[in-house]
Amino acid sequence: VVGTSIGHTSPMPQLGALETKVMDALWTACCPVSVRDVHEALGSSDLAYTTILTVLDRLAKKLVVLRERDGKAWLYRPAGTREELLAQDIVEALRQEGVDVELLAEALAAHLTPAEKGLLRSRLAGT
Repeated sequence: VVGTSIGHTSPMPQLGALETKVMDALWTACCPVSVRDVHEALGSSDLAYTTILTVLDRLAKKLVVLRERDGKAWLYRPAGTREELLAQDIVEALRQEGVDVELLAEALAAHLTPAEKGLLRSRLAGT
């Protein structure tokens, strides 16, 4: 099994609607799950098993999910939490050429509540 963190260096791809649903199923699972488990968790009869298999394969290639062999089947788990995935998106946005990090930080701060700003300050201070 590959490591437990999101280990890519390329920008995090935006997830499509079905990819997001699949990731939600993985994030709520207590352990690595099979394609069949994800298919059942989504509970949609209009989604083919092979569609879920394809989505999970794509997510594995993007390093958003990790997979390990269990006999003949693959078991899938998220490469990180929802928050880690979002943090990676934010970091990549900060690193894009031409982005004014100071303006971006100000814009982000404008959308935070006072409690969230306090939490962010304490985390940045290392407390």
